[in-house]
Amino acid sequence: MTVAIRPPSPSADSRPRLDQGTLLKLARFNTPAVYNGWEQITARDASREGINREPLTDFMPEMGPIIGYAVTVVIEPSNPEHPRSSPGAWPRYWRYVSEQPGPKILVVQDLDRPHAFGACVGEVNATVMRAIGCVGAIVDGAVRDLDEMRNAGFKALARQLAVGHAHGHPVRWGCPVTVFGQTIEPGQLVHADQHGFLAIPPEDEPKLLAATAFMDANECDTLIATARAATGLPLPAVIDRLEAAAEAFGTAAAERFAAERATRGGGNGEWAAR
Repeated sequence: MTVAIRPPSPSADSRPRLDQGTLLKLARFNTPAVYNGWEQITARDASREGINREPLTDFMPEMGPIIGYAVTVVIEPSNPEHPRSSPGAWPRYWRYVSEQPGPKILVVQDLDRPHAFGACVGEVNATVMRAIGCVGAIVDGAVRDLDEMRNAGFKALARQLAVGHAHGHPVRWGCPVTVFGQTIEPGQLVHADQHGFLAIPPEDEPKLLAATAFMDANECDTLIATARAATGLPLPAVIDRLEAAAEAFGTAAAERFAAERATRGGGNGEWAAR
């Protein structure tokens, strides 16, 4: 099947970004912690939207979380017509990526799935992408050259590894892509680590850091603190204290995010019913 190469489509890339300090603070949390905050403020269905629905592997878990704005591309490594019909597609895509605000995460949809004929992200492309502001990639397909990517400071989450590159050529870019069962828009804020990824809707960005920090502190101040202090106590007393801590946790979350539920229908997390 031949798929015509298309230029970038209009996207949300020009909308206001979070400042670098906010992004760095969000990168200090793991992706589940960011999810815990996000589900409290979003009007979306947090059980279905934003998160990967299919398994993926973080091949550099030691590098920790990454956060950035999606620069999307579609590939079809099994099809030799793409490089023949548009031999300069990679440099054009690199230029497109270089023009987008950063930090950026390369998000790749592979039309060959569930097969993987080759990897478009390896040492060369990772090094190039790092030079133009990308901190990592989410590839619904294959990657290669893991050690070399680590040396370049480029994190890769993908479905599998591959030896070859086949015809890993851009088919289209700057368009919505579907990866691991989830659609990601170009310019969408993405947080990812060894657990998976979370794509944040634009309307939820401004309150994301505060919500994440609150929910993380709420856990530490109630359930986690109570459980850590349980050593030596009789089990009935432990259960009583944990029950009280759970109540305190839920009440704090419900009170903190009452406005989100009232104004936008947000706060659809596990504590929203309180």
